[in-house]
Formats: sequence, structure tokens, C-alpha cells
Amino acid sequence: MSKGRLEAFSDGVLAIVITIMVLGLRVPEGASFAALGLVIPNLLG
Repeated sequence: MSKGRLEAFSDGVLAIVITIMVLGLRVPEGASFAALGLVIPNLLG
């Protein structure tokens, strides 16, 4: 397997993993910074 194909494969796998992680986030309930504070631990994880 060539280096270019391996790089393309790893980029694709990383993109899928990031997409799945983003789908797990939830929208804050309110429009204030306090509501955003409840979601920050999930963003940092």
C-alpha cells in the first residue's frame, strides 16, 4: 500500500470519528452563557 493511500484512509477514518462525536452533542436549552456552561464538559471531552 502506498503512502498516499494510507494517508487518505487515515484521513477518512478520522473524519468519520469526528462526525460521530459531533452528533453526540446536544443543543443548549437556553440562549445564555449559563446554559452553554452545561454543555462545555461535553465539548472539551
